[in-house]
Amino acid sequence: MNDDTHVPSTPSRDRGPAIFTRYAAIGDSFTEGMADADPARANTFVGWADRLAVHLSAVAGQNNRSFGYANLAVRGRLLADIAGPQVEGALALAPDLVSIVGGGNDILRPKADIDALAARLEDSVAKLRASGASVLLATPTDPREAPVLKASRGRAATYTAHIWSIAQRHDAYVLDLWGMTALRDWRMWAPDRIHLTSEGHRRVALNAFTAMGFNAPEPDWAIPLPAAARISRVEAARANAQWARQYLLPWMQRRLRGQSSGDTISAKRPTLTPLQR
Repeated sequence: MNDDTHVPSTPSRDRGPAIFTRYAAIGDSFTEGMADADPARANTFVGWADRLAVHLSAVAGQNNRSFGYANLAVRGRLLADIAGPQVEGALALAPDLVSIVGGGNDILRPKADIDALAARLEDSVAKLRASGASVLLATPTDPREAPVLKASRGRAATYTAHIWSIAQRHDAYVLDLWGMTALRDWRMWAPDRIHLTSEGHRRVALNAFTAMGFNAPEPDWAIPLPAAARISRVEAARANAQWARQYLLPWMQRRLRGQSSGDTISAKRPTLTPLQR
């Protein structure tokens, strides 16, 4: 699958982790980076994939190799969009690593066919692997404590099981978000309770880096924050009501209108370009 000029996409433990030079990230708002605001560019997000790219670029640089990164992810995208146009766009860039994270928006729909979603994801993984690229998948987070969203826990768990099986069959890496204890703290999440804070994205990037066989430069990523002060039931109910008005209701209204938050958004980094150091 790889010639002598490439490091094997899934190296043995004896050879250590691979050195990647062409990384393409595809997916939805999670991979676009919401809500990790980019201080250098208005209305743009950084996110875990951008942060992972920084770590991978450093490894490439230490081995005297150039590094290019593209991010084709767009908020609101369903798996059909990711497994279709985004996969094709990534393949056109001839990457040696692709992270594909999708299905979360589909899972929120009560009638979602999880087995069909998994089959579509596996087709994409097979296509990417056949190109010679390594693949990084990610499980959903566990929504067991999330208001409203916890109703999707069974679907998310089934999809998570599929992802581990797909990864095993196709020799892919897995970013385990379901088992990431640190993310069970609401301080890691933005006010919308759907997207991560900058700290959450930082930790996820280090989790991904570790899942690919590297030693995380900041080993605190898996350590939960100190316990937060408890709030009363009244305060919790008030916060839940405010969240529903500010975030849940607009989301439901977009669903009824057949609209997506990403309808007017395009990929923030459509080509493989070097990172600014």
